[in-house]
Amino acid sequence: MPECAEEIFVTGLVQGVGFRPFVWRLAQKLGLRGYVSNRGDGVRIVVAGPPERVAALVDALASPPPRARIVALKRSMAQDEGWQGFTIQASQPGTVQAGIVADMAVCPACIAEIADKKDRRYQYAFTNCTDCGPRFSIVTGIPYDRARTTMAAFAMCPACGAEYANPQDRRFHAQPVACPVCGPRLTFVSGPKGSNPVVGDGALDHAVSSLLAGQVVAIKGIGGFHLACLAGSEAAVAALRERKNRPTRPLAVMVRDMAMAEDYAHFCAAERQALEDVSAPVVLVCQRRERAFASNVAPGMERVGLLLPYTPLHVVLMQKIGQPLVMSSANRSGQPQVVHNAEALESLQGVADAWLMHNRPIARRLDDSVVRVLDGQARVLRRGRGLAPEPLPLPALMAKSPPVLAMGGDLKAAFCLTQGGRALLSHHLGDMAQLATEQAMLAALADYRALFGQTSAIVAVDAHPGYRSRAVGQKLAEDQGWQLETVWHHHAHIAATMAENGWEQGPVLGLGLDGTGYGPDGTLWGCEILMCDYAHMTRLGRLATVPMPGGEKAAREPWRMLLAHLDNALGAEEACKVQAQLCALKDKPVDALRSMVRAGVNAPLTSSAGRLFDAMAAFVGTAPTRLSYEGEAAMQLEALAERAEGACEPLEFGLHLCGTLLEIDPAPMWRAGLHRLAEGVAAPELAWAFHAGLARVLAKAAGQLARRKGLGTVALAGGVMHNGVLVGLLVPLLQAAGLRVLLPAHVPAGDGGLAVGQAAVAAYRHSQA
Repeated sequence: MPECAEEIFVTGLVQGVGFRPFVWRLAQKLGLRGYVSNRGDGVRIVVAGPPERVAALVDALASPPPRARIVALKRSMAQDEGWQGFTIQASQPGTVQAGIVADMAVCPACIAEIADKKDRRYQYAFTNCTDCGPRFSIVTGIPYDRARTTMAAFAMCPACGAEYANPQDRRFHAQPVACPVCGPRLTFVSGPKGSNPVVGDGALDHAVSSLLAGQVVAIKGIGGFHLACLAGSEAAVAALRERKNRPTRPLAVMVRDMAMAEDYAHFCAAERQALEDVSAPVVLVCQRRERAFASNVAPGMERVGLLLPYTPLHVVLMQKIGQPLVMSSANRSGQPQVVHNAEALESLQGVADAWLMHNRPIARRLDDSVVRVLDGQARVLRRGRGLAPEPLPLPALMAKSPPVLAMGGDLKAAFCLTQGGRALLSHHLGDMAQLATEQAMLAALADYRALFGQTSAIVAVDAHPGYRSRAVGQKLAEDQGWQLETVWHHHAHIAATMAENGWEQGPVLGLGLDGTGYGPDGTLWGCEILMCDYAHMTRLGRLATVPMPGGEKAAREPWRMLLAHLDNALGAEEACKVQAQLCALKDKPVDALRSMVRAGVNAPLTSSAGRLFDAMAAFVGTAPTRLSYEGEAAMQLEALAERAEGACEPLEFGLHLCGTLLEIDPAPMWRAGLHRLAEGVAAPELAWAFHAGLARVLAKAAGQLARRKGLGTVALAGGVMHNGVLVGLLVPLLQAAGLRVLLPAHVPAGDGGLAVGQAAVAAYRHSQA
C-alpha cells in the first residue's frame, strides 16, 4: 500500500488541553507513524502512512478535546524519515502565538478521586488532570510545559511521573500534576503575621472550624485570595463588610453543588449551563425568598452571584462546611486582590481572622469572572479567571493591521492586544482612580506582551483628556515611538459589539447607554443613538441633556440628578412645589445647587442614561444618599422593577427633533411619574414602568432612524446594557421593528470591553491605509 508523509501545523488554543495525547491516540488507532510536539506558535504533527488514514486523522482533528479551539490548520508535504511508531516529542521553540488556555474548574473524574478514601489523592487539594486545573494563573512562559509554570519547583514522585509519561493516562503531560507525596501543601495560620502555623493535613480542618465559628478566613485559590465567611450569618457578613469597607456591594456566594444552588436560587437552563461551565464564573441568579442567605449578602437585590467550587480545595472545603460561603476578593477597599502569602499576611491583618494558604505560587492575579444571562444567553459582565486570556477573532477587514495596544477606560480597566487577526482582552484590573490599579495595569501589560510576544506599533486611547488610561497610553507611545490613535468613547462601545459579532457589512445603528463618556462636542455623553462603522461615528439621536450639579459629585449622589431632572422637566418653580413629596430631596441644599446651575458653575451638561437611572432610583426611594459603589442606584432600581407584580402602563417619554438630532425627552415621563406617585402607585411598579417606557422610546427612535438611514441592524453597548429588565424589554421591541440586534457575549458591554472597540477601530484604520 503506497504511503505519504505530511506536516500538519495547528494553531489556536491547542496547548494545555490534552491536544497532543488526543493526536497520539488518533495516530495509534489509525496505525500511523511520526510524532507530535508543541511549539511556541502552535502544535506540529508530522505523520506518515496510507493517504486515506492521514486524511482520516486530519478529519478527526475537527473534533478536538472540549477546551481546545483550532484557529487554523496548515498541511504540507514532508520527508518520511522512517519513524518507528508515533511519539510525543519535547516542546520546540518558535514564535509565540499559541493561545494559553484559561484556568479550568475541577472535573468530575478528579472530584470522584478526592472523594474516594482508597484513592491516593483522597481529599488532596491540588488534584488535577489534563481536563482540569490551573493554566493561565500558573504559566510563566510558552510553550506550556511544567518547567514554565509555578509547578516547576515540585519534582514529581515516581507515581505521578508514570502518569505524566503515559499517553494513555488522563494525566499525560498535565503540567500541574501532583499528589500528597510530591505536590503543594496547605498551611493554616491564625496568629499575627504568620505565627502558629498548621502545615499539611490539619490545615483544612482548622479553617473549617474557624469558618463554622463565624470567623473571616482568607483562602488562597487559583488567581488570588478570597475572604470567606458563612453566607447565612448576618454577624459574620457584617464583620467582613466593616473590615473590608464594603458596606453594600453584593457579595458572591459559593455553594457546595447544584443541589445546594437549587435550594437557594431559581435559574433557567442557560444559567445552569453557565454555573456548570468549565470556566466556573460567578453567575447572577434570582434568590429564593423562602430560603434566603443573610440579608446583608446582597442588600436590596433580587439576584445574587453564585459560583460552584472550582478547585479541589474548594470542593473539600464545601463538603466539610456543608453550607454556603461568601467568597469575596481579598483586598482592602479599592485595592487589587491579594495573591502572595506574605502580602496576604501583611495586608489583611485586621481584615481576616485566619489564613488558609498553600505553597504553589500564583503567576498572575485573576479575579473571578462574572456572567449574567440576558436575552437567553450567558454574557460576560467581568472577564477574569476561567475566561482570560482566550483570544477573540477579529473581522477579516482588520487582517492587514499592525499590532495594536488599546488601553480601555478608567472604570473596570482592561487592555487589549491585537496580533495575527486576533484580539486578546486582558482580565479585569480594577478602577484607574487607584494608583495600585495603574501599577497593576503596567505590570499586567508587560506580562502579557512578554508572554504572548506582542510588539505594538499603535496605541489606541479614549478621547477623554482626564483619563489615566489615556495618559498611560500616551506615555507608552512617546517612550516607545508608537503611533497614538484616539477613539471616541461611544464609538468604541459600539465597535466592540460589532467586532465580537464579526460584523463586516457596513454601518449599523448603535445604541450606546452608560454612565458618561466624553463626546466630540465636549459634553458628557451617555444615551446615544449613533450610525457607526469601524471608521466613523455619526450622532443621530440622544437623551435630552441636563446639568450635573456638582460635576462628579452628581455621579455619586443620585438626589442631585433627581433635582436636575425635575427642574428641567417642570421648571424650578414647579419643582419646588413637589420636592417636599420626595424623601430623597428633604434636607438637601437644593437652593445652593440651583444657584450653581444658573451660574453655570461646576454643572456640566450630560445626556447620560446612567444618571437618568440614578435620578429615577432617588425618585422611587431606593437610592442611597451617597453611592458606596459605581452603579449601585441603577442596580437597586432594576431589583425593584423585578419585584413588580404584573406589568403596568409604561411611563411615556417624548421624542422630537432638536436641530438635526432626534431627542428623547424625559419631561413627560417625570410628570406622569409624579402623577402616579400621588395616586399611590407602588415603587416596584413605578420602577418597572420606567424601564418599559425607556425601552419603548429607544425602540421607537431606533426604528425611525434606521428607516431614515436605510439600516437593518442595531448594536447595543454600554454598561446599562447589563440591565436585564431593560434588555429583556428592548430586544423584542427592536426585533418587532424589523431590526437585527447585535449584543456582546464574550466581551463586557460596559467599560470592561471598551478596549476591544478601541482596538477594532484602530486596526481598521491601519488596515485601510
